[in-house]
Amino acid sequence: MPQKSLAIIGGGAAGIFAAIQAAEQNQFDNIRVFEASSSLLQKVKISGGGRCNVTHNCFEPEELIKNYPRGARFLKRLFYLFQPKDIVEFFLERNVELKAEQDGRMFPTTDSSQTIIDCFMSEIEKHKIQIQFKSRIQSIEKNQYGFTIDDNSKTLQTFSSLLLATGSSKIGYKLAESFGHSKITTAPSLFTFKIPDERLKELSGVSCQAVTASLNFGKKSYQQTGPIVVTHWGLSGPAILKLSAFAARELFELNYKTELRINFAPNLHQDEIIKLLKEIKSNSPNKKILNHHPFDFPKSIWKSLISFLYFSNEATWGLLSKKEINQISEKIGNSKFQIEGKGIFKDEFVTCGGVSLKEVDPKTMQSKLCENLFFAGEILDIDGITGGFNFQAAWSTGFIAGKSA
Repeated sequence: MPQKSLAIIGGGAAGIFAAIQAAEQNQFDNIRVFEASSSLLQKVKISGGGRCNVTHNCFEPEELIKNYPRGARFLKRLFYLFQPKDIVEFFLERNVELKAEQDGRMFPTTDSSQTIIDCFMSEIEKHKIQIQFKSRIQSIEKNQYGFTIDDNSKTLQTFSSLLLATGSSKIGYKLAESFGHSKITTAPSLFTFKIPDERLKELSGVSCQAVTASLNFGKKSYQQTGPIVVTHWGLSGPAILKLSAFAARELFELNYKTELRINFAPNLHQDEIIKLLKEIKSNSPNKKILNHHPFDFPKSIWKSLISFLYFSNEATWGLLSKKEINQISEKIGNSKFQIEGKGIFKDEFVTCGGVSLKEVDPKTMQSKLCENLFFAGEILDIDGITGGFNFQAAWSTGFIAGKSA
């Protein structure tokens, strides 16, 4: 066995970045990445529709951590050591420039994830990091020499240090548990809502630029304001995805069956909505209800919401009763939809839960239970909302783990 060697299980974003950081320390005689598939950086390749949403241009740790439903306090310390501006600089030093889009997401200026992959592969070659593809780990034993790995290569290999960066793979959790670690129950995060509602049936593809979507679970409630998109199965869009992330645990426990409430006029209180409706009744009594509304959301959504109150196509504003105005106000400011399941957000599938953060030292990413065992990436109980935040968690944990190992 080499005097000092590092095994990294997992060839994704966190594992590869950790390998590069470890190699730059010039402390290891041998660094080997064990990857179960036949290629590296698979999530990097498909992220952002093949453009790779590398990070987010939020450079204040206090603000940055607000985008992590789980792991925010743990990440705060890490972000003071390695944050978005540092990964931007890492790539810039290697002649890869990133750009920020209007919503804050950052991509390579080439708009190709292959640019990021090529950069990493160049570093792997430069540092002579070894990659063992199609490696199926059977077990890893801790002994006096370090960590002995038994995989399908039929050759036992021993390393002085071990870094687990297996994402949400079951084998990663199994290996962590074999070293005494506990796992917080995993559940999907970042998903769309299946809502078989007649009001949405004819609206597929229609979007609202700003609504407030909320979920209530008794003592806990969550809400997000932002765009939504009607799909053929229900609702998607940034507000829905963020809501699914923050409420991932509760939704999982309810088998994704609960009530969603939407305020289509998030800048107005209920009494302000009623006031607006009364003004229309007073100023435009002869206008048809279905054809005229004072709100920013699309007319097709207005028509769908109102038609389910059983107004005829010819009904005019002047004929509305106080009760009917209140009913319309309720549909605008507090529409109720029944969630019946979840869809998959194909661009960035994320899992909440994982190895308990209480058992990992944030200063080093080393296990508190097993010496020379390190963690990085999604195997930990850390997850962010969509927008490059999950990759940033991978870069930051990988940076610290690689430097510390």
